[in-house]
Amino acid sequence: MISHIRTSKENKELVTELTNKHSLGAENVIARLAIAHSLKEGKKLDLKNLADSGGKEYSRKVLFGDYENIYLGMICNLYGIQRNDKNLGRLVKLHLDEGLDLIKKMTEKKSNLLYEK
Repeated sequence: MISHIRTSKENKELVTELTNKHSLGAENVIARLAIAHSLKEGKKLDLKNLADSGGKEYSRKVLFGDYENIYLGMICNLYGIQRNDKNLGRLVKLHLDEGLDLIKKMTEKKSNLLYEK
């Protein structure tokens, strides 16, 4: 069972930067957007590319809120795994870090997330 998820050390500052740049309020909002954005790509990520866990820490409740079943269900569906799979937490972390990187690249080209088409 997942209790906490941490971004990579590199993405710790990126969470704050993106949150402030887009006036998102709490930092868990950008984390949720990042996971969703990564999953939207439909790309299975390789566990070999798992980054360090020295960054921003989120408890399961803060990260997912009332939508834990939805987020975890989307990941399980993409990978064809069950909720009790030992790699589920690692896959959440992979998609969190990947999504943050994707949003960073996207916002380098545009000034606001709301206008991305």
